[in-house]
Amino acid sequence: MTGPTDIQQAVSDKHWTDARLIWDYHQMRHELRPADVAIGLGSHDLGVATTSAGLYRAGLFPLLVFTGGNSPTTAARFPRGEAVHYKEHALALGVPDEAILLEPSAGNTGQNITYSRQVLAAAGVSPASVLLVSKPYMERRSYATARKLWPEVDVRCASEPLELDGYVKSIGDEKLVLDMLVGDLQRVIEYPKLGFAVEQEVPEDVRAAYEALLAAGFTSRLVTP
Repeated sequence: MTGPTDIQQAVSDKHWTDARLIWDYHQMRHELRPADVAIGLGSHDLGVATTSAGLYRAGLFPLLVFTGGNSPTTAARFPRGEAVHYKEHALALGVPDEAILLEPSAGNTGQNITYSRQVLAAAGVSPASVLLVSKPYMERRSYATARKLWPEVDVRCASEPLELDGYVKSIGDEKLVLDMLVGDLQRVIEYPKLGFAVEQEVPEDVRAAYEALLAAGFTSRLVTP
Protein backbone atom coordinates (compact mmCIF):
# COMPACT_ATOMS: atom_id res chain seq x y z
CA MET A 1 0.00 0.00 0.00
CA THR A 2 1.19 3.53 -0.72
CA GLY A 3 0.10 7.06 0.04
CA PRO A 4 -1.78 9.27 -2.43
CA THR A 5 1.25 9.42 -4.74
CA ASP A 6 4.69 7.87 -4.90
CA ILE A 7 6.44 11.18 -5.55
CA GLN A 8 7.99 11.53 -2.11
CA GLN A 9 9.27 8.19 -0.91
CA ALA A 10 10.16 9.69 2.49
CA VAL A 11 6.45 9.51 3.40
CA SER A 12 5.96 5.91 4.48
CA ASP A 13 2.82 3.82 4.91
CA LYS A 14 3.14 4.25 8.68
CA HIS A 15 3.32 8.01 8.24
CA TRP A 16 0.08 7.91 6.23
CA THR A 17 -1.62 5.85 8.93
CA ASP A 18 -0.58 8.36 11.58
CA ALA A 19 -1.56 11.29 9.38
CA ARG A 20 -5.06 9.91 8.80
CA LEU A 21 -5.61 9.59 12.56
CA ILE A 22 -4.66 13.24 13.00
CA TRP A 23 -6.69 14.35 9.95
CA ASP A 24 -9.80 12.68 11.35
CA TYR A 25 -9.20 14.20 14.79
CA HIS A 26 -8.90 17.71 13.41
CA GLN A 27 -12.36 17.57 11.84
CA MET A 28 -15.25 18.27 14.20
CA ARG A 29 -17.86 16.64 11.93
CA HIS A 30 -20.55 18.96 13.21
CA GLU A 31 -24.07 18.55 11.91
CA LEU A 32 -24.71 21.66 9.87
CA ARG A 33 -27.73 23.78 10.66
CA PRO A 34 -28.72 27.38 9.89
CA ALA A 35 -26.58 30.05 11.56
CA ASP A 36 -26.88 33.81 11.91
CA VAL A 37 -23.54 34.38 10.17
CA ALA A 38 -20.61 32.47 8.74
CA ILE A 39 -16.95 33.40 8.98
CA GLY A 40 -14.58 32.19 6.27
CA LEU A 41 -11.14 31.94 7.84
CA GLY A 42 -8.33 33.13 5.60
CA SER A 43 -5.51 30.80 4.57
CA HIS A 44 -3.72 29.50 1.48
CA ASP A 45 -6.78 27.36 0.66
CA LEU A 46 -9.30 28.88 -1.77
CA GLY A 47 -11.54 25.90 -0.98
CA VAL A 48 -12.66 27.88 2.08
CA ALA A 49 -14.25 30.48 -0.18
CA THR A 50 -15.73 27.82 -2.48
CA THR A 51 -17.27 25.98 0.48
CA SER A 52 -18.56 29.20 2.03
CA ALA A 53 -20.25 30.15 -1.23
CA GLY A 54 -21.87 26.74 -1.52
CA LEU A 55 -23.20 26.86 2.03
CA TYR A 56 -24.56 30.37 1.44
CA ARG A 57 -26.37 29.20 -1.69
CA ALA A 58 -27.75 26.28 0.33
CA GLY A 59 -29.40 28.82 2.65
CA LEU A 60 -27.41 28.06 5.80
CA PHE A 61 -26.73 31.73 6.62
CA PRO A 62 -27.64 35.20 5.29
CA LEU A 63 -24.34 36.95 5.97
CA LEU A 64 -20.72 35.96 5.41
CA VAL A 65 -17.51 37.49 6.77
CA PHE A 66 -14.23 36.78 5.02
CA THR A 67 -11.26 37.42 7.28
CA GLY A 68 -7.53 37.46 6.66
CA GLY A 69 -4.70 39.70 5.59
CA ASN A 70 -1.43 38.25 4.39
CA SER A 71 1.13 35.86 5.76
CA PRO A 72 4.44 34.59 4.39
CA THR A 73 2.65 31.49 3.11
CA THR A 74 -0.16 33.34 1.31
CA ALA A 75 1.28 36.63 0.06
CA ALA A 76 2.38 35.25 -3.30
CA ARG A 77 -0.91 33.48 -3.99
CA PHE A 78 -3.20 36.19 -2.62
CA PRO A 79 -1.31 39.48 -3.08
CA ARG A 80 -4.38 41.59 -2.28
CA GLY A 81 -4.95 39.66 0.94
CA GLU A 82 -6.73 36.43 1.78
CA ALA A 83 -10.12 37.97 2.56
CA VAL A 84 -10.13 40.08 -0.62
CA HIS A 85 -9.36 37.10 -2.84
CA TYR A 86 -11.93 34.98 -1.00
CA LYS A 87 -14.58 37.64 -1.56
CA GLU A 88 -13.74 37.91 -5.26
CA HIS A 89 -14.04 34.14 -5.62
CA ALA A 90 -17.35 34.04 -3.75
CA LEU A 91 -18.76 36.85 -5.90
CA ALA A 92 -17.78 34.88 -9.00
CA LEU A 93 -19.68 31.91 -7.56
CA GLY A 94 -22.86 33.95 -7.18
CA VAL A 95 -22.78 35.26 -3.61
CA PRO A 96 -24.17 38.84 -3.70
CA ASP A 97 -21.89 41.65 -2.59
CA GLU A 98 -24.36 42.80 0.07
CA ALA A 99 -24.11 39.40 1.78
CA ILE A 100 -20.34 39.70 2.35
CA LEU A 101 -18.44 41.65 4.98
CA LEU A 102 -14.69 42.02 4.68
CA GLU A 103 -12.09 41.83 7.45
CA PRO A 104 -8.73 42.35 5.69
CA SER A 105 -6.24 42.58 8.56
CA ALA A 106 -6.16 39.42 10.68
CA GLY A 107 -2.87 37.57 10.84
CA ASN A 108 -3.81 34.59 13.00
CA THR A 109 -6.87 32.63 14.09
CA GLY A 110 -7.41 34.64 17.26
CA GLN A 111 -7.45 37.82 15.22
CA ASN A 112 -9.76 36.17 12.66
CA ILE A 113 -12.33 35.69 15.42
CA THR A 114 -11.77 38.97 17.27
CA TYR A 115 -11.64 41.21 14.21
CA SER A 116 -14.61 39.50 12.56
CA ARG A 117 -16.60 40.07 15.71
CA GLN A 118 -15.68 43.77 15.55
CA VAL A 119 -16.68 44.01 11.89
CA LEU A 120 -20.03 42.43 12.67
CA ALA A 121 -20.60 44.76 15.62
CA ALA A 122 -19.81 47.77 13.42
CA ALA A 123 -22.46 46.51 11.00
CA GLY A 124 -24.97 46.22 13.84
CA VAL A 125 -24.94 42.42 13.85
CA SER A 126 -24.86 40.49 17.14
CA PRO A 127 -25.10 36.83 16.16
CA ALA A 128 -26.21 34.08 18.50
CA SER A 129 -24.81 31.39 16.20
CA VAL A 130 -21.74 31.31 13.97
CA LEU A 131 -20.56 28.84 11.35
CA LEU A 132 -16.77 28.79 10.98
CA VAL A 133 -15.55 27.71 7.55
CA SER A 134 -11.90 26.69 7.42
CA LYS A 135 -9.38 24.32 5.91
CA PRO A 136 -10.37 20.73 6.80
CA TYR A 137 -7.53 20.23 9.26
CA MET A 138 -8.17 23.59 10.97
CA GLU A 139 -11.69 22.87 12.20
CA ARG A 140 -10.77 21.81 15.73
CA ARG A 141 -8.32 24.66 16.32
CA SER A 142 -10.74 27.27 15.00
CA TYR A 143 -13.49 25.82 17.21
CA ALA A 144 -11.28 25.86 20.31
CA THR A 145 -10.22 29.43 19.57
CA ALA A 146 -13.77 30.69 19.10
CA ARG A 147 -14.97 28.96 22.25
CA LYS A 148 -12.28 30.82 24.17
CA LEU A 149 -12.73 34.25 22.60
CA TRP A 150 -16.48 34.25 21.90
CA PRO A 151 -18.00 31.82 24.39
CA GLU A 152 -21.51 33.21 24.28
CA VAL A 153 -22.19 32.19 20.68
CA ASP A 154 -23.08 28.74 19.39
CA VAL A 155 -20.14 27.72 17.20
CA ARG A 156 -20.15 25.07 14.51
CA CYS A 157 -17.50 24.22 11.97
CA ALA A 158 -17.49 23.29 8.30
CA SER A 159 -14.86 22.70 5.63
CA GLU A 160 -14.50 21.39 2.12
CA PRO A 161 -15.65 17.72 2.16
CA LEU A 162 -12.32 16.12 1.28
CA GLU A 163 -10.54 13.09 2.65
CA LEU A 164 -6.81 13.30 3.28
CA ASP A 165 -5.81 11.76 -0.07
CA GLY A 166 -7.90 14.29 -1.97
CA TYR A 167 -6.56 17.18 0.05
CA VAL A 168 -2.96 16.12 -0.56
CA LYS A 169 -3.65 16.00 -4.30
CA SER A 170 -5.18 19.48 -4.18
CA ILE A 171 -2.09 20.90 -2.43
CA GLY A 172 0.46 18.88 -4.40
CA ASP A 173 3.02 18.46 -1.62
CA GLU A 174 2.70 15.39 0.59
CA LYS A 175 5.28 16.30 3.21
CA LEU A 176 3.96 19.85 3.53
CA VAL A 177 0.44 18.58 4.27
CA LEU A 178 1.75 16.23 6.97
CA ASP A 179 3.79 19.10 8.41
CA MET A 180 0.62 21.22 8.54
CA LEU A 181 -1.36 18.46 10.25
CA VAL A 182 1.33 18.15 12.90
CA GLY A 183 1.62 21.91 13.30
CA ASP A 184 -2.09 22.38 13.85
CA LEU A 185 -2.19 19.58 16.41
CA GLN A 186 0.71 21.19 18.27
CA ARG A 187 -1.37 24.37 18.45
CA VAL A 188 -4.43 22.46 19.68
CA ILE A 189 -2.26 21.03 22.49
CA GLU A 190 -0.22 24.11 23.39
CA TYR A 191 -2.51 27.10 22.82
CA PRO A 192 -4.82 26.44 25.80
CA LYS A 193 -1.78 26.78 28.08
CA LEU A 194 -1.19 30.23 26.60
CA GLY A 195 -4.80 31.33 26.95
CA PHE A 196 -5.46 31.28 23.20
CA ALA A 197 -8.03 28.46 23.08
CA VAL A 198 -10.08 26.09 25.18
CA GLU A 199 -8.58 22.70 25.89
CA GLN A 200 -9.47 19.77 23.64
CA GLU A 201 -9.08 16.16 24.70
CA VAL A 202 -6.49 14.39 22.53
CA PRO A 203 -7.00 10.60 22.37
CA GLU A 204 -3.99 8.44 23.13
CA ASP A 205 -3.73 7.04 19.59
CA VAL A 206 -3.80 10.55 18.11
CA ARG A 207 -1.14 11.75 20.50
CA ALA A 208 1.01 8.71 19.67
CA ALA A 209 0.62 9.44 15.95
CA TYR A 210 1.63 13.05 16.60
CA GLU A 211 4.73 12.02 18.52
CA ALA A 212 5.69 9.58 15.78
CA LEU A 213 5.42 12.19 13.03
CA LEU A 214 7.37 14.67 15.13
CA ALA A 215 10.14 12.12 15.54
CA ALA A 216 10.06 11.46 11.78
CA GLY A 217 10.77 15.12 11.05
CA PHE A 218 7.40 16.52 10.00
CA THR A 219 8.15 19.73 11.85
CA SER A 220 8.27 22.68 9.44
CA ARG A 221 4.97 24.14 10.69
CA LEU A 222 5.70 24.01 14.42
CA VAL A 223 5.60 27.12 16.57
CA THR A 224 7.78 27.84 19.59
CA PRO A 225 5.51 27.47 22.64
